[in-house]
Amino acid sequence: MAHKNEYTVVKGKILTKPFLFLLVLVIIGFMFIVMRYIKGIGAVTNLSDGYPWGIWIAYDVATGTALACGGYAMAILIYIMNKWKYHPLIRSAILTSLFGYGLAGFSVVIDLGRYWNIYNFFIPARWQFNSVMFEVALCVMIYTLVLFVEFLPVILERLKEQNKLLAKYADWLYPKLNNVLIFFIVLGITLPSMHQSSLGSMMTIAVHKLHPLWHTGFLPLLFLINCVYIGFAIVIFESIVSSYAFNRPYEVKELSGLAGIIPWLTAIWVSIRIGDLYYRKQMLAVIKGDFYSIMFLIELLSIVVGSIMLLNEKVKRSPRWLFITACLILFGGGVYRMNVYIIGFNPGPGWKYFPSLPEFMITLGIVALEILLYLIFIKLFPVLPTGHKPDEILTEKTFEKSKVIPRRFGWQRR
Repeated sequence: MAHKNEYTVVKGKILTKPFLFLLVLVIIGFMFIVMRYIKGIGAVTNLSDGYPWGIWIAYDVATGTALACGGYAMAILIYIMNKWKYHPLIRSAILTSLFGYGLAGFSVVIDLGRYWNIYNFFIPARWQFNSVMFEVALCVMIYTLVLFVEFLPVILERLKEQNKLLAKYADWLYPKLNNVLIFFIVLGITLPSMHQSSLGSMMTIAVHKLHPLWHTGFLPLLFLINCVYIGFAIVIFESIVSSYAFNRPYEVKELSGLAGIIPWLTAIWVSIRIGDLYYRKQMLAVIKGDFYSIMFLIELLSIVVGSIMLLNEKVKRSPRWLFITACLILFGGGVYRMNVYIIGFNPGPGWKYFPSLPEFMITLGIVALEILLYLIFIKLFPVLPTGHKPDEILTEKTFEKSKVIPRRFGWQRR
């Protein structure tokens, strides 16, 4: 549970111009979702028998759940590695994970051709335990529930402050939840480890359809490591953006620690990638100069350049450069997953796929909904850290001593 005054509610109006813009995108996206259910999935997508899934699965599920692994990565760091100094970042990480996984599950329902048969998923007698897709779906559903339980103390804290009647029930539930929360934390670490590796396992069966640059028996391990360094990068990204947007102190001291972990993870990941290509004699495909090699180099160079930059201490102490390197890591890691699920996938002659406008708009609407819900929750519940203590804020006199960079040494509004 949180220490008193460790988190705060962001003060400000909910109905702002950015909020209304996001709301418009959500409405447009949901209009196309309604059209999908009225006219059928073929009316709004370019999916086919050759390409049974598109960006709804490739981005919203395969890539989106990786971008939602901030809570998973922080849970490993805090509860397994015992790095409690990063605890102030856990709530925002869990919140983004909750929305990311919840909306990923929602995307799957939109993608289902025979969605009216979804009730079979809840009948154990009809479960297929040999199916990787079933394991992914089950883990995602349970993990979304686990994330809600992990976030529930935040809601209870707010209820205790706002309503005397609800405070009575909150006081009753809060200690009971505290006693079992460790069980959900363990589940919150176990479940993503299972389904993130399974997302890689699912593509190992596409032996002749997935390009050799990406098809390997190491896909489960690569997907697992990939989601962890993406998880740390998204925490950095979210923290800096929220600090800038709401004029809050940057958590540079904590973020620089996360930034120091990422290069170690990416070094392992890149070593496995390059070593595997060398072992399978596919190194020439890297420099072939075709579309596939270019996409491979884009993903690899983004990750490598961002990781090398994070080895510089000045970069790790600058909000501006932390943001840039986090974007590079997120972009490269996301392109890797898109390469595996869409770009490197070729079902054979005669099949082509490019997302339709409704597919783009539905995906954009789902992303906008995630951001919109995040804005609502941080203004209603104590999610973000309260900020640094006065003696931790950098001044010209304490720069060398504290190594913490405030707003005027990072980004400044013009």
